[in-house]
Amino acid sequence: MAKILMLLPNEDFDPTESAVPWRVLKDAGHEVFFATGDGTPAQCDQSTLNGTGLTGMLKSLAAKPKNADIYRQMEADDNFQNPFSWIDAKPEDYDGLVLPGGHAPGMKPYLESEDVFAICRNFFERAAPVASICHGVLALARAKNADGRSLIHNYTLTGMNNFQENIAYKMTKKTFGTHYQTYPTSVQGEVSAVLENSKNFKPGPMFPAFGSAKHPNKGFIVKHKNLISARWPGDVYKLATGFADMLKPK
Repeated sequence: MAKILMLLPNEDFDPTESAVPWRVLKDAGHEVFFATGDGTPAQCDQSTLNGTGLTGMLKSLAAKPKNADIYRQMEADDNFQNPFSWIDAKPEDYDGLVLPGGHAPGMKPYLESEDVFAICRNFFERAAPVASICHGVLALARAKNADGRSLIHNYTLTGMNNFQENIAYKMTKKTFGTHYQTYPTSVQGEVSAVLENSKNFKPGPMFPAFGSAKHPNKGFIVKHKNLISARWPGDVYKLATGFADMLKPK
């Protein structure tokens, strides 16, 4: 059994991108621990979880009912209710790291924290398995090695691509304002800029498939060295099962 650390902001993260890895890893026999900014239980983006205000085409941004149920199961988990703080988490005690994503403004403290960057650095220095999805890859892009380069400078990976980010923002701007625009610069733009070759950011297919518990191989992921990455909730089952495979004894 591996010990996994999942980092979360105190609010506004994506429920599917956090809960599905938790469920898949638990079912594989691993234990998942959590860390938040202040060591109190996190709360996901409620609009995404409950579909509040997401009408018409916007409903596609809401968590699917089965994934919302998994989130509520995770929310009741003792480890979720008793997280560490980022600064008190000891990354060397864990075998793998999960970095969920999300759009909303509450993601910013997580994606800008030196404590989060230090945790990420520890896992990369040990070449321990790391899974990131959506905006979660920004934590890796912003964390630096001793040479001043990003942890992912020499990696090939993915994250939320420009098409996905732009359409989510444009679809919701009238109703939600800038809620679905975390930063003016896109994930793909910022991540590509720190890579040795910008083409090492893989946007994936324009018309993606949505994976599920029954169809976990649907979706798009990139695995390179100790990092497995994905773009959005539709990829998360493939990400989670791939990450579980990385944790198996060699």
